[in-house]
Amino acid sequence: MSRVESLIGRMTLPEKLGQLTMTACGQAVTGPTIAGDSTAAIKSGAIGNLLNIVGAENVHEMQRLAVKESRLGIPLLIGYDVIHGHRILFPIPLGEAASFDPEAWELTARESAKEAAADGLAMTFSPMLDVARDPRWGRSAEGPGEDPLVGARIAEAKVRGYQGALLSHADSLAACAKHYCAYGSVTAGRDYAPVDISERTLHEVHMVPFAAAISAGVAAMMPAFTDLNGVPMTANKALLRDWLRGRLGFDGVIISDYNAIAELIRHGIAADLPEAAVLALKAGVDIDMMADAYRHGLPVALRRGTVSVAEIDESVRRVLILKERLGLFDDPYGRGRTRESAAALTNRRQVARSIATRSIVMLKNAGDTLPLAGSVRRVAVLGPLADASAEMRGVWWGAAAPEGHVTVLAGLRAALPHAEILHAEGVGIETADLSGLPTALAHCTGADAIILCVGEAAAMSGEASSRAHLGLPGSQRRLAEAVFEQAQRTSTPVIVIIFSGRPLVVPWLMERAGAVFAAWFLGSEAGNALADVLTGRHSPSGRTPVTWPRALGQVPIFFSERPSGRPFDSNDRFTSKYLDVANEPLFPFGFGLTYGRFELSNLRLSSGAIGIDDALTVQVDVTNRGAREAQETVFLFAHDKLASVSRPKLELKGFGKISLPPGGMGTVTLSLRGADLRFLGLDLEPLFEPGEVEILVGPCADRAQLLAASIQLVASCPCELKAL
Repeated sequence: MSRVESLIGRMTLPEKLGQLTMTACGQAVTGPTIAGDSTAAIKSGAIGNLLNIVGAENVHEMQRLAVKESRLGIPLLIGYDVIHGHRILFPIPLGEAASFDPEAWELTARESAKEAAADGLAMTFSPMLDVARDPRWGRSAEGPGEDPLVGARIAEAKVRGYQGALLSHADSLAACAKHYCAYGSVTAGRDYAPVDISERTLHEVHMVPFAAAISAGVAAMMPAFTDLNGVPMTANKALLRDWLRGRLGFDGVIISDYNAIAELIRHGIAADLPEAAVLALKAGVDIDMMADAYRHGLPVALRRGTVSVAEIDESVRRVLILKERLGLFDDPYGRGRTRESAAALTNRRQVARSIATRSIVMLKNAGDTLPLAGSVRRVAVLGPLADASAEMRGVWWGAAAPEGHVTVLAGLRAALPHAEILHAEGVGIETADLSGLPTALAHCTGADAIILCVGEAAAMSGEASSRAHLGLPGSQRRLAEAVFEQAQRTSTPVIVIIFSGRPLVVPWLMERAGAVFAAWFLGSEAGNALADVLTGRHSPSGRTPVTWPRALGQVPIFFSERPSGRPFDSNDRFTSKYLDVANEPLFPFGFGLTYGRFELSNLRLSSGAIGIDDALTVQVDVTNRGAREAQETVFLFAHDKLASVSRPKLELKGFGKISLPPGGMGTVTLSLRGADLRFLGLDLEPLFEPGEVEILVGPCADRAQLLAASIQLVASCPCELKAL
């Protein structure tokens, strides 16, 4: 008999329910404490999993209670929100998505896992894979952006990075993909609100990254807080047990979100806690996080006869198997036994700087405002985010301290040691106080360049941080307009750095600034990364992973919408358009400038026709006509011109990069399989449909900038028309 089955046979009901319970810890002055309970619950086996405790010493003490002082000695599973780093931070996920670099995505997850595991942790509640097309939703900051293919590539990279070569290794974490499913489509962009979308959108967009995570071997999944078309995900048997487990073959652990099982009562589908617990357990949720619904509700449900011990055992089995896979039974203190070396920490800071540099998106550079000339002698660094170390962390900063993160001011002073760097906030992030404005404007006098750092506070993105107005908060617009007016009188260039966890609606700023960067929140090395780009040490190479609207009324806006029967026609009133603003976004998906100037030419396909099992090679020549070395990102899109189901105008099918010196030319080669050109038919099953498909390649999702060619999809036998 296996260890797991032997344990299940010996466990009492409270001990079984303890394995299905996850409770939060807090760090008190005297050490870790258990929220709402005592450490006696660990000793009795009534709590089998913890979250929100860090530090090897603290973790090992909790582990010792479970292993040495509980009856069965079952180790704890201890998790933490390691979202974009643990103590050393990388860019927020939306910012890191802007690098369009799967190797980078995997590397930051690997480094995060090493650092968190050295703190004793065994699980991260990451990656967040919610496709989001409404920037009002604050959790856009934590996800991959608007495209399901990008979400899928991030899912694969993050699972590989967190879980490493072997899950039992002391530097590996169990990844928990979240929030299954469609949480990014909450009504009106308001967190926790209901989700009501079509089955087609659910399957074509929101499920894609989660399927990729499962294919990559993700250890755990977390359902969303929200309902989906009237059924809360925590109790959604059709999508958890039937689809996730039955259809996709996921055999790992499903963990509820924080208190989500108890919230089934507020959703109006459970009368009390025992009923909520039964709904979640029968749907396939194995671990109850923070609701105490399983511990206190399932014993009542057993007496009522609404749940069986066998159903409880099924979840206990999955939890114990995960603990075994993590090596916790064989070595419960392995994670955190060895401290990381100074060299490892130094290397991690270097990685953070490199990835942050690649995540910065240059949105404007009028008249070659940048890079800053080597002769610059006086620079005014202004704005409430110019010297804000804690804000550089962004949302979900894990165990990172508020201090120690490089600001723009510090980065520029290090990069320009011979220049005079003047600094003033001017205004606060959210305040109406303008008393600091005169000092800020005085610093503009005689400056060779003005760096204006504006945007959101870190806490204005993330969970429970939806915004109905997406302009600059507080009095920051007053500051920006005053600086523009002052700079115009002296023809001083103004470079604006926007910090945010989402696109902001600031077309007025784009018009007046000389150069603009989307800096997101870049993490511990933010200031150094920005200095590297501002001074030309590195050319910016980031691209927008989400469309930037020019007006809030365009939201939701995304590149892969389906065509209309009445497409926009400026000469016809009765076509799809706004009366007061253009249809086009301020910046399309994939937009980003560099210090090079690239031209794409000679698009060629390896074949004019492919079947479902065939491969297609797509090549395009790229030339750098600019005066500086830079990196270009090339996107591969497809459009099915005539199909049984109306297809999006553009569908992302791949992307690649090429670095070229001035005058250099190279070829980007992208591959595509016939199976990649399937779509969900009328029955929502994958369909390979013969016909003409347009292949488009270019620098962003602006059709005017894309090169196009066509290919025929062919079926050699009827059996190829439909295939999973």
